[in-house]
Amino acid sequence: MAHPAVNVQPAMMVTTTNVTSTQWSSGVCDCCEDMGICCCGLWCPYCLMCKTSEEFGECLCLPLLEICFGGMLHPITLSMRSSMRERFHIQDDCCSVFCCTVCVWCQMARELKARRNSLVVTCGSPGLT
Repeated sequence: MAHPAVNVQPAMMVTTTNVTSTQWSSGVCDCCEDMGICCCGLWCPYCLMCKTSEEFGECLCLPLLEICFGGMLHPITLSMRSSMRERFHIQDDCCSVFCCTVCVWCQMARELKARRNSLVVTCGSPGLT
């Protein structure tokens, strides 16, 4: 017995939750909101920095350039944070980068995770429930 051929494939629908906040989704010192990110930042900060950089669309090894500055200056952190603020329309100042660089990277990782989780992809035909 032959099976009929499929004539119409289900379409993919993408639903986004519009995140238009002009603030960070979490504070710089809210590290305990995501313990995975917090632990990664505490035990292996350069792993967190490289992973966050890659997820943001930058070169994976970009944060490793900060080693060249001896920990005194943080130009990569400043540029990543500035780019993230510009992309997501977040108002902030750069002073927090000089207080705790690891906390800033944890905040940026949580922000990317929050923005990524606002995208919902469903399969099915439009109009069908």
